[in-house]
Order: sequence, then structure tokens, then C-alpha cells
Amino acid sequence: MHHAESEPVDGRRARGQKRRAEIIEATLAVVTRDGAAGVTHRTVARQAGITTSLTTYYFATLDDLLVAALASVADGYTARIRHIIDDPGDKLRGLAQLIGESAGAGRERALAERELATMAARRPALQSLARRWRENVADLAATLTDDPAAIAALVAAADGLCTAILLDNAPADPDYVHRVLAQALGDRLDRAASPG
Repeated sequence: MHHAESEPVDGRRARGQKRRAEIIEATLAVVTRDGAAGVTHRTVARQAGITTSLTTYYFATLDDLLVAALASVADGYTARIRHIIDDPGDKLRGLAQLIGESAGAGRERALAERELATMAARRPALQSLARRWRENVADLAATLTDDPAAIAALVAAADGLCTAILLDNAPADPDYVHRVLAQALGDRLDRAASPG
């Protein structure tokens, strides 16, 4: 009898998780369209086609909503970078391709991540999540060099390239991005990482 009762609960939980995911997607859509400052329970509810009381049921405060949205983006980037780290291929090339996506398929996500990360400077609840991209890139860099300054340079270069590509201030061409990243790590690695 107890087993039979658990099914509706699981169904409710699944529906709840689906609703949360829809609200997070709506939040990211608002960030993409209006910027992070445009996120309110009302704008997100309107985007999701639901009542404001439903968004506040799942996310009590605006910070809860912003944290969930940034976590969603950060989790996506973490998964991608973990895959690059675990893959036997050229890690720097993999990172260059990921950064290059800031101009194409990944532009909206990259823009949302950048906006929310900037907002984190004023909202402590977002800060640890906003550092995740940089920490992930540092983890990847640590597989290529043990020089702390070179790791810091690669993180700064990756971050700066993302911003420059989003502002249409640098080409999104992965070969160009790869050259800049290799330069950040220093000539020693540049020779090792470049084919030929």
C-alpha cells in the first residue's frame, strides 16, 4: 500500500521539477531580451505564461530566481569543460571552440552568464556561482601547466575573449581564439599545443 502511494508523489515531484525548469528558462529569456535588471517575478511569470504567485511559490525571492538561472548556465558550462578535460583531445582547442560559440549557437547563454556574473558583484548570493566559469577554466589550465601565473593568464584571456566576442570586438574564429589562449600560456606550451 505504501508503495502505491509513492507514485502520485513522484508524479508531483516530476511536474514540480518541470515547472522549475520552465521558470528558469523564462528567466534566461528575460535576461537575454531585457538584461539581468529586467528580471522580476512579474516579467518572468509573463514570459512563462503563468501567474506571479506560481513563480514565487517555486522561487520565494528574486535572488532565488537569479541564483537558479545562473546555476543552470554555470552547470551547462561546467559539464562542457569537464568533458573537454576528460576528453583525450586537444584541451586548448576544445576551450577555443567553446569560447567561439559566444558568437553563434551559445551567444544567448554566454550573454546571460556574463550579465548575471556582473550582477553578482552587487549580489552576494550570486558570487560563488559567478566564479564557477573562471574556476572551471583554471581547472582545465591546470591540466596544461603548473605555473600559477600562466593559469591566471589563461583564465583572464578566456574571460576577456568571451567579453570581446560578445561585444563584437574580437573574431569568434576558434583558430584566433586558440592562438590567443596559447599565447597566454606562454611559448613553451604554444609549441607543444600547436600542430606541426
